[in-house]
Amino acid sequence: MTIPDLAGEGLQPFRAHAGHGAILFDPQRVRQPGPELFDAGAWGPAARPVGQGGRGAAWFVEDAELGAMVLRHYRRGGLPARLVADRYLWRGANDARSFQEFRLLKALRALDLPVPAPIAAAYARDGLAYRADLLIERIPRTRSLAERQAEADDALWARVGETVARFHRAGVDHADLNAANILVDDAGTVWLIDFDRGRRRPPATRWRERNLRRLRRSLLKLRGARPADRVERDYATLHAGYDRAWASAL
Repeated sequence: MTIPDLAGEGLQPFRAHAGHGAILFDPQRVRQPGPELFDAGAWGPAARPVGQGGRGAAWFVEDAELGAMVLRHYRRGGLPARLVADRYLWRGANDARSFQEFRLLKALRALDLPVPAPIAAAYARDGLAYRADLLIERIPRTRSLAERQAEADDALWARVGETVARFHRAGVDHADLNAANILVDDAGTVWLIDFDRGRRRPPATRWRERNLRRLRRSLLKLRGARPADRVERDYATLHAGYDRAWASAL
């Protein structure tokens, strides 16, 4: 195995159907993980498809010991999905997308940023390609910003902007910041999810504004019956909250 155990991580190799794989896991949550953890079929009725967002490859699962979780199978989007729906070029265990997201989430949790806790990540290698899966905790009593935007008040829009600014101050470049990947719980806490291809980098205007433009486009796309000018007004409130939070941290 080419990747060593790191502090607070466990590593479990396994035989895949056509090659080999490995599981990176939180040993405080998982004792002896196996590949069945990442098989939605093995969960039976306990696996319920996540309806909104994603590419049809995420499930809500629940276990008496591990609690409520989300299982995600990594899938491609766009034109590449027609050719290689869920396979990625093998570049080594440290570059497996599931391992990278597991470790990024772990680092963000250590910074007290509002993200779900990673539980386990896996890859299964087959020659020059691999498939990947991730198991994270499910944040209770949440709805996405896409679902909430019609009822959101100015205070919530500003809070979303402030939360995004916190991530950007920590150098977190979210590769797919959209209204479906921002959750709001019943207490009003704003959470960010789905950090596939996300990374930490020095804060810079270019990538920060790219994140925000992507969020604006998704709000317009998912606005439903809401007028576009109302969405633009709400986004302006969000951006003002972002700017205030960014300036206050300087």
